[in-house]
Amino acid sequence: MKKILFVCVENSCRSQMAEGFARHFGAGKIEAFSAGSKPSGRVDPEAVKAMSEAGIDISSQRSKGFFDLPEEKFDIAVTMGCKDVCPIVPAEKGLEWDIEDPKGKGPEFFRKIRDEIGRKVRELIEEKEIRDATPLR
Repeated sequence: MKKILFVCVENSCRSQMAEGFARHFGAGKIEAFSAGSKPSGRVDPEAVKAMSEAGIDISSQRSKGFFDLPEEKFDIAVTMGCKDVCPIVPAEKGLEWDIEDPKGKGPEFFRKIRDEIGRKVRELIEEKEIRDATPLR
């Protein structure tokens, strides 16, 4: 199984939603993880609510940093729009998804971002995006 890490600054919205979608759609195909460069310590309640509306429960996930991850190499690291703020993580390949942070922007914007992330995660699991990932070595 491929190990995929989703990264955003606070690990409270975008990367949490991506991890939730990946665990849901990629069950048995991939192992999904998420982390942040400056973890907030909580998953944003709006992210939990938006994902619940999509039938995915992320209420038991927690915001974490890179030191909270298992000590292993990932096949793919996907940054969610944090560019230079997110450090390089041990991964074979990397993708940058330029996804706007929905924090503080209300339920409708969270739904829009949730749907964008869900689409991208499905494409990633179907390996459409894996071909385009940049080697990080």
